[in-house]
Amino acid sequence: MTTASTPTWPGSFGAEPRRKRRALSRELIVETALTIVDTEGLDALNMRRVAQELGTGAASLYAHVANKDELLALLLDRVYGDLDHPEPDPDRWREQAKEYLKQQRDNLVSHGDLARAAMIQNIPTSPGALDAAETMLALLRAGGLPEQVCAYAVDVIGLYVVATALEESSRKGPGGEPDERQAEAYIGGVRSFFASLPPERYPLIVGMAGALTRNVGDERFDFGLDLLFDGLVAQAGRTFD
Repeated sequence: MTTASTPTWPGSFGAEPRRKRRALSRELIVETALTIVDTEGLDALNMRRVAQELGTGAASLYAHVANKDELLALLLDRVYGDLDHPEPDPDRWREQAKEYLKQQRDNLVSHGDLARAAMIQNIPTSPGALDAAETMLALLRAGGLPEQVCAYAVDVIGLYVVATALEESSRKGPGGEPDERQAEAYIGGVRSFFASLPPERYPLIVGMAGALTRNVGDERFDFGLDLLFDGLVAQAGRTFD
């Protein structure tokens, strides 16, 4: 009687199926990097970390992205590219501009502390950023503001939006949603601190502790935008030599 030999599977048949690796591309690198920022924060992002997530070596990324600075620029371009651009209406230009700027702030805040990268970036020249600037300029021009006022306004307003996004993102952990209870606890602590200061040295801060720490939805952000737009309208007749 012949003893049957142990059967063997031909080739890799019967083996654990391999997960098909997606072809490396700039878009995939940006998508992966954005996920890292969303879940772990900006400090966790580097070329090696992205390569690790993609199951490849860092050197392979450089065929698509020159360095981390370019990667950050691409991430910001992706965020600006997600904006909805309104068609300027001269009768509603101010309302449209405020909604558009809130959208910019919210998009930045939704990606962890990416606003830090936006704050240190010089004049943004990526397609998404240029599209955002073009839309903002169109809204300001629809309001009858002169060119130079609009040009300065885009820069100043952009700084205000990014700074606000940076402040808001600092109050939540990487990958986390804003915690209203935690935010109120923090503000409450600051309010108590202000109220406990020596009144003979800081009479106004002590007396205005409540007003200085008021935190009601978008009230403070709207106040800043109205302050800026009121100033821009007041500058409409200004000439620049």
